[in-house]
Amino acid sequence: MKQLMLGNQAVARGLYEAGCTVASSYPGTPSTEITEYASTYEEIYAEWAPNEKVACEVAVGASIGGARSFCAMKHVGLNVAADPLFTSSYTGVNAGMLIVVADDPGMHSSQNEQDSRHYAIASKIPMVEPSDSQECKDFVGIAYSVSEEFDTPVILRTSTRIAHSQSIVELCDRQEVPLKEYEKNPSKYVMMPGNAKGRHVFVEERMKRLGQLAEKISINRIEMGDTKIGVITSGVAYQYVKEALPEASILKLGLVNPLPVEMIKEFASKVEKLYVAEELDPVIETHCKANGISVIGKEIFSLLGEYSQRSIRDALGKANPSVTSFGENVPVRPPVMCPGCPHRGLFYTLGKMKVMVSGDIGCYTLGAASPLNAMDTTVCMGASISGLHGFNKARGPEQAKKSVAVIGDSTFMHSGITGLINITYNLGTSTVIVLDNSITGMTGHQQNPTTGLTLKNAPTPKVSIEKVCEAAGVKRIRVIDPNDLKGMEAAVKEELAVEEPSVIISRRPCALLKCVKHEPAFVIDQNKCKTCKACMKLGCPAISITDGKVSIDETLCVGCGLCKKMCAFDAIKSSQEVQG
Repeated sequence: MKQLMLGNQAVARGLYEAGCTVASSYPGTPSTEITEYASTYEEIYAEWAPNEKVACEVAVGASIGGARSFCAMKHVGLNVAADPLFTSSYTGVNAGMLIVVADDPGMHSSQNEQDSRHYAIASKIPMVEPSDSQECKDFVGIAYSVSEEFDTPVILRTSTRIAHSQSIVELCDRQEVPLKEYEKNPSKYVMMPGNAKGRHVFVEERMKRLGQLAEKISINRIEMGDTKIGVITSGVAYQYVKEALPEASILKLGLVNPLPVEMIKEFASKVEKLYVAEELDPVIETHCKANGISVIGKEIFSLLGEYSQRSIRDALGKANPSVTSFGENVPVRPPVMCPGCPHRGLFYTLGKMKVMVSGDIGCYTLGAASPLNAMDTTVCMGASISGLHGFNKARGPEQAKKSVAVIGDSTFMHSGITGLINITYNLGTSTVIVLDNSITGMTGHQQNPTTGLTLKNAPTPKVSIEKVCEAAGVKRIRVIDPNDLKGMEAAVKEELAVEEPSVIISRRPCALLKCVKHEPAFVIDQNKCKTCKACMKLGCPAISITDGKVSIDETLCVGCGLCKKMCAFDAIKSSQEVQG
């Protein structure tokens, strides 16, 4: 049977067919849907972990325990999981272990353009890279086979376009893989120095054997065409090259670490001019040049962002075929907080107070955008709290009275707790605001330890943010509804004034949750409206100015009432009031 599948869905199907039984991940776009789809298979135990390091360690433990295991993350999540990643290369596996990392060229939903192939090289772990949904499924099975044959975890690298594009996938039956016996083996699994030295020898010998595999594995293949142009490529760039240069000869690399040498030399000998087309860093290009193979790469292809059929043809100086367009400009759609977003009131308040805001990763990062302009920094998950502590230690106690950290509930569980402990342990006086919207919002409403539900929606004990903060040594903890603008401003002022750590929990559920019941939409009484634009300061997408007059889009408005609180002229009324 064949089915049209997203790349992420196909990876999940590959896990099912390859006999995977344990999956642990932290949601991160563009990898999130893999684990969500995997959870639909009863044969796979699937969970959301508090962060990527924990997820990777769960996969390591399951593998040692004899089960084919899996974890997924986005590229920056691999930074968090780097510690177990590198050491698992030394311990190797019992049953197969697969790590999927989804890179984000173009930074559609990320804070950097990181090339995860460097992690495969540095950790000396094999990496495969599919170029469509069929390969997403097939490469999972190949990866598990390589994992078990070579006693190693295997990384499968995708990118945004592969993860979120659809193509035809041929489905197969599940391979039932029996649980392997576990045998106590400290010299293999206990990585203290004496044992690790011996395992390093194994890793280097394994890389040599994997290098031999790279020369013959079926997912590395030569597709000969016109010998005037040859292109070495991998991943989604292969699809662009095929469409942009249908006549060219191509060396398609499915195993991108380690890379073959003799196969590349053979291919190079058959073509007149050899190019390397790879998104982000010159990994393949550097490998070729290190082995004395002359190629043209980043001198014509960009180091930045995504490629396309057009960009590849442009780089090679070839005319592009005529393009049919709709004949009208696509309107600009910058990301913005949703109507009724519980974070809007908080960021309006912080912007109004002109405090320094140490920000974090989540949909609330949009608090940095105009017109709120209420965030000063965003570095990585959890950095808001740790960074604020450093900022205040550098600038002194008076600065601590003019600065706050903001962090989401899921991000607080991910990596904010240790930063808070650092503040209390080191006698800091910073104020931390935890934005509790009852869900992991940015990646599409995944459960987390504070919501009381697992990935499969099974009831589970809720982690209390209040009690965690209390256990971390914080004495001043208070909960405020962010839609209470006056209450929020008063709370922030009070906590900034005290010379000790404090936590404000800004608690209101995400407006998009199904359990949230919205109020009737608001409308503008044009007879009372003075066009003072105070309501526009909220940045609500439901409010706009047309022909010089403020209006509210009733199809977007969810009746949160923030704009009404902003209006000094009582010009904003609920539709019920108007009808009455």
